[in-house]
Amino acid sequence: MTQNFIFNVSFIDNADEVSITYGVKDPNVLSIMVLEETGHVKRLTWQAHEHRWFEIWFAPKEECDNFRRCGSNTNCDPYNADKFQCECLPGFEPRFEREWYLRDGSGGCVRKNNVSTCRSGEGFVKVARVKVPDTSMARVDEKLSLKECRQKCLSDCSCEAYTSANEISESGCVSWHANMEDTRTYAQVGQSLYVRVDKLELAKYANHPYGSLGKKGIIAISSVSICLLVFMVVIFWYWFVKARNGWQRRDRKYSFRLSIDDSTSLHEFNSTHNSDLPFFDLSSIAAATDNFSTDNKLGQGGFGSVYKGQLSNGMTIAVKRLSKYSGQGSEEFKNEVVLISKLQHRNLVRILGCCVQGEEKMLVYEYLPNKSLDSFIFDETKRSLLDWGKRFDIICGIARGILYLHHDSRLRIIHRDLKASNVLLDSELNPKIADFGMARIFGGEQIEANTNRVVGTYGYMSPEYAMEGNFSIKSDVYSFGVLLLEIVTGRKNSGQYEDITSTNLVGHIWNLWREGRAMEIVDQSLGESCSDHEVQRCIQIGLSCVQDYALDRPSMSIVVSMLSNIESTLPTPKYPAFIFKKTPHDSSNPSTSEGIYSVNEVTMTKIEAR
Repeated sequence: MTQNFIFNVSFIDNADEVSITYGVKDPNVLSIMVLEETGHVKRLTWQAHEHRWFEIWFAPKEECDNFRRCGSNTNCDPYNADKFQCECLPGFEPRFEREWYLRDGSGGCVRKNNVSTCRSGEGFVKVARVKVPDTSMARVDEKLSLKECRQKCLSDCSCEAYTSANEISESGCVSWHANMEDTRTYAQVGQSLYVRVDKLELAKYANHPYGSLGKKGIIAISSVSICLLVFMVVIFWYWFVKARNGWQRRDRKYSFRLSIDDSTSLHEFNSTHNSDLPFFDLSSIAAATDNFSTDNKLGQGGFGSVYKGQLSNGMTIAVKRLSKYSGQGSEEFKNEVVLISKLQHRNLVRILGCCVQGEEKMLVYEYLPNKSLDSFIFDETKRSLLDWGKRFDIICGIARGILYLHHDSRLRIIHRDLKASNVLLDSELNPKIADFGMARIFGGEQIEANTNRVVGTYGYMSPEYAMEGNFSIKSDVYSFGVLLLEIVTGRKNSGQYEDITSTNLVGHIWNLWREGRAMEIVDQSLGESCSDHEVQRCIQIGLSCVQDYALDRPSMSIVVSMLSNIESTLPTPKYPAFIFKKTPHDSSNPSTSEGIYSVNEVTMTKIEAR
């Protein structure tokens, strides 16, 4: 709940009480917990020299953390990116099918019709890695083992589910005899919940052969089969048309997956991770965007055009449509489909699906109403909407997103095209990193790679990558450093500056910082919201990230730590890289590799002689 270096925490669990007690280690630290009218809880500490409260913890962190998010007898699974978060527990079905179809799970689930779970061959289905249902009405017996708990629940017709009171030792018994509320799935931790089901449901989950259900089971299945057969004959034509359309969609999806499997750059990833991203029909995307109307066009980049749309269920989406004449092609498209569908982080844009039909290739994302970061910080009017507190939050959010890519996701991922236009802002101006078409995956202990096809954006590429094709996590660190300095100053790195010794923002800031004049370059629109101490720290952190040699740059974990601990001592940055300074001598040198560069935020291919 809180950082251990701030609080002392103790947990008491005995016959008299169950409680958590915590206190502040340092009496000079002021801390409060705030319950907002929305139901959100925040823990804040007071920063005296900044005269403001700093948020260190908040809840809920995701939809499934909300109590009874999905109603009774359900399980909320936040990792179902391609499905509804709410799902009925085994043996249950939605109470209100229409609302459930519209993704409203508040009505919960009920036992399936005509299902008897009382002493008729029933059993239990294991639901793993969950926070068990609310225990306020549960029955607890600490003396029973897990096996004894099962027998006791099985003999009691009112018992709906059970689990162990102690997951590690499998001792103690907790059972539920009414509706089960507030169950949710965790990625790795959690307990196992055993839900009571009838014998047919048990057979389905156990994958038993048909004959093992016994005589009554065979009769029941035969009766149901006959009814289904009659029903299918009545609606045969309708079923045939729907099935034919389904086959066509599956064929398109299968052929696309085959083309992904042929990709050498993603071979290792696809050998162990299959993409189950939903596929949208071209007709539904065209209808959602009013046939790709110019009125719905949000912008255009190296990939193609981006459109705003609204699905038939009312959900607002953003559609990225691959241009036939794009410098980026199918490889980048497949890369993004396979990669981003596996990522889950609050500071990464969420992909909802894709469309592959004929020559059309499109990606469907969550819609973010405030568009990209560059539309704020480089705009004379809108930049004032981002005060220093919000800019600092954006910097920290971007850093946490990159840290997740480099260290906390299942595979180490190098973005390779971090820039202001690839950071989107949601309705609350929270940053979300986007555009993973250029990303590369590192497996195992791999820390760097080399390529003859340099991709990225002029002004954001590290020197070792732009000049030699060598890239690593430190390449993203360099891009982050440039982006951080742009956020602080409100200026583009590729702009023109009066400093005669440099031609870019990084060099200009370096010269001012050495002279103790770094605050002169800070965006004037920040006004009184500007915190000199935080701004100077951010400038120094940014300069540390853009040092000439990759080994000198900090990792993103260190960057996040430096941003979080505002009293920690920062290392003195060394000379930064000036790889984009143009001279007549530079322009005469042929390149040793094929390069893709972004000029004016539009990615294009540039082939030079060897």
